[in-house]
Amino acid sequence: MSYRVTRRGLLAGTLALVAQASAPLRVLAAASPAQVSALGDDLWLVQGLGAPLLVSRSGEQLLLVDGGEAGSAKALTALLSQRFPKARVHALINTDWHTDRSGYNDTAAAAGAKLIATENTRLWMSTERTGGPEGRVLTPRAVRARPTDTLFYGNRNLTLGQQSVEYGVLPAGHTDGDLYVWFAAQNVLFAGDMVVSRRYPSIDSASNGWLGGMVSALKLLMARCNAQTRIIDADGLLLGKADLLGQQDMCFTVLQRIAESYYKGETRQQFMASQPTREFDAARGDPRAFLLQAYESAWSHINEIRRVTR
Repeated sequence: MSYRVTRRGLLAGTLALVAQASAPLRVLAAASPAQVSALGDDLWLVQGLGAPLLVSRSGEQLLLVDGGEAGSAKALTALLSQRFPKARVHALINTDWHTDRSGYNDTAAAAGAKLIATENTRLWMSTERTGGPEGRVLTPRAVRARPTDTLFYGNRNLTLGQQSVEYGVLPAGHTDGDLYVWFAAQNVLFAGDMVVSRRYPSIDSASNGWLGGMVSALKLLMARCNAQTRIIDADGLLLGKADLLGQQDMCFTVLQRIAESYYKGETRQQFMASQPTREFDAARGDPRAFLLQAYESAWSHINEIRRVTR
């Protein structure tokens, strides 16, 4: 994952954790390194090529939601050619700008696909930035890899053959350019790195993500769901609406504890020592990276914190 590093972001980055879990879905086909799992008629989850991605088919048209890492582009092309020999990629939706999700943009655009994202995602791809704990400089993405079909707010519908797929802007939580995608026919919801279940979420404060925005984004996603909706989390796990509620409760609880610490005048060390995620650690693991990201990014929203509601 690549992002602009600030001094605070650099500190958080050095403590970043790598946690991956395998999806509890029936694997229908596997071609190293990719695994493909069916989510219903004409919708598949692909894992092993970077961040999880979705493939939807209608006739000879394909829609990708994210595209994995650039280094896996050839493997993804081969997979699509093998499974859908007569189909072409009509459109690719980026749920955020990070390179583990947008690495296939160049290949898809070269083949004539439409690239869809928020306007903020396009802007992040168009600027020089520094990323990773080592602070290396990342140049702007190639022009053809940048989304050209963008939106600032609200939602839109994409028609793919007989299917209508909804995508919409989320409040700034993971980044300030996050999208959700909802497949109505299969009742499947995907929101990239916004939703996690077995670890703590990642907050890219250098891309204006923050914990209060994540609470608001999860509320929006829950309003999009019903009891039968299947939600794919950032690691490819299959979730339900109750899992979204669990993440939102965790995020809201931690945000309130950050606010209390701020207003009491505590230091960051005192806040960390208070074990603000104590009841969630057994299920989600080491909270240090998440807490540093959440604590530091919330300073920019000091006047908003107490207005955030469940």
